[in-house]
Amino acid sequence: MTAIDEPGIRRATALSEREVKRQEREARNKLTSKGATIAAIVIAIIWTIPTFGLFVTSFRPGADSSSSGWWTVFTNPSFTLDNYFSALTSGGTALTLGQSFINSLAIAIPATLIPIAVASLAAYAFAWIPFKGRSIAFVAVFALQIVPIQMALVPLLSLFSRGLTINGVSVFPGFDLRDADHSFATVWIAHAVFAMPLAIFLLHNFISEIPGEIIEAARVDGAGHGQIFFRLILPLAMPAIASFAIFQFLWVWNDLLVATIFAPSSSLPLTQTLNSLSGSWGAQWYLQSAGAFISIIVPLVVFFSLQRFFVRGLLAGATKG
Repeated sequence: MTAIDEPGIRRATALSEREVKRQEREARNKLTSKGATIAAIVIAIIWTIPTFGLFVTSFRPGADSSSSGWWTVFTNPSFTLDNYFSALTSGGTALTLGQSFINSLAIAIPATLIPIAVASLAAYAFAWIPFKGRSIAFVAVFALQIVPIQMALVPLLSLFSRGLTINGVSVFPGFDLRDADHSFATVWIAHAVFAMPLAIFLLHNFISEIPGEIIEAARVDGAGHGQIFFRLILPLAMPAIASFAIFQFLWVWNDLLVATIFAPSSSLPLTQTLNSLSGSWGAQWYLQSAGAFISIIVPLVVFFSLQRFFVRGLLAGATKG
């Protein structure tokens, strides 16, 4: 194998990035107007009012929240941090909100990275590796998006209960999913399975738009599929990967159904504890409002950290030219 032309790969990568930025500018010019901006501002204000009310309630004493509306703070302000302290140290389940917060991190991060790792490899194969039945296989993967999650819950639960065996043969010898030390593994696998069709579809659409001249130039320089994928495709596809990472992380972080079914009681996520925080009859709903704002801290950090990639991922490929 000949040595790879490093300057050539860098030039090709720079040209592709400039093309993506040009498409972003064209898309912004076509999608931006004064009317759309005004409408977006009005919708944002209307959408924010209930959230602002919930935020104010999270700082109001419980007695005040039960006897008057949140808007009374403008005439009779009264605030406390006790709601947040109580929310972190209490919970309707065996876990406190603080403990389940850590569980949610342990669930959401691997459940986001695993489908991205697998789907990016599959998307590259579907886009740039010719093999028999490629189109049929891609359509089959895409069609899996229409399968409701609820239909797969019972078969997956049955499969996990047998220790992930197929025809009596263990898929992972020596690795028992029923073991307490692997309490998060079932949730990771379930979320990865459910996310895979959409991840492959989105990443394939982005990766397939990369100019073929870049791939051919790398092959001429002696690069194999592994080098092309890790040194060309991954850097160029980072906007699409970041866009999917935001969606997947938010979905897993806010999930209640999958984690309730597959996670044991010691590994329940934040949503399960938050769901029980207000008590049996909802008498402590003001604690639930404080817990809700504790729960959105991490999603906000993730979104704003990846926001620039998110915008690029949405706009790149929106125009041709």
